[in-house]
Amino acid sequence: MNIHALRAIYLFEMARFRRSIMQSLFAPVVSTSLYFIVFGSAIGSRMTSIDGVTYAAFIVPGLTMLSVLGQSVSNGSFGIYMQRFVGTIYEVLSAPLSAAEIVVAYVGAAASKSVIIGVVILLTARCFVPYSVAHPLWMLTFLVLTSVTFSLFGFIIGIWADGFEKLQIIPLMVITPLTFLGGSFYSINMLPEFWQKVTLCNPVVYLVSGFRWSFYDTSDLSVTTSLSMTLVFMLICLGIITVIFKTGYRIKN
Repeated sequence: MNIHALRAIYLFEMARFRRSIMQSLFAPVVSTSLYFIVFGSAIGSRMTSIDGVTYAAFIVPGLTMLSVLGQSVSNGSFGIYMQRFVGTIYEVLSAPLSAAEIVVAYVGAAASKSVIIGVVILLTARCFVPYSVAHPLWMLTFLVLTSVTFSLFGFIIGIWADGFEKLQIIPLMVITPLTFLGGSFYSINMLPEFWQKVTLCNPVVYLVSGFRWSFYDTSDLSVTTSLSMTLVFMLICLGIITVIFKTGYRIKN
């Protein structure tokens, strides 16, 4: 493994994160804080608890996942797309780097950014509502797995997109609606039986449910199911990326 080249790409991506920290870190934290104010304080004060947890505390895992998912896809797609857009992808492909090392470098940097954002959001949430973490290691596990999985998905989007419009359409038209409808602000057990079954087709439900379980030891689905579905989605993304590199689909365009 070419550690030096892998490290160079990773540090380059992390340096870009530091240069645009107002947009990369502060913007999602501020927007999430507004959700806490509106939903947690204004609406939460008029709602009863859910599964023994106050509504303000109940939405903490969901709002964290809302930001982490969006940032993972955004960071994962933008990193590789910009290399294609400015033409420096040829330098990356001509370097003594395997496909796996390229993916590890870009996805690793994108996932690292998302984990940092998730941790900062959780710390910020303390300013608005007290909450507990029943299983800290599992919480970190779900946070990292989610960041890596959706950074892989973002990497796929970055290769697929041939313009900035396509780069944004999936996060805006697919990821955001799935996150809002994935139990971020409510328990799926509150839905009618038919819609509960429909909601199970949404992969975000499993992520939010597992992440919420790590906080309050309660969830809509079993933690085993949540973890299994997350791993399945990760394997699907890895499979797609493998096909992309084997066929060379649009990597150089």
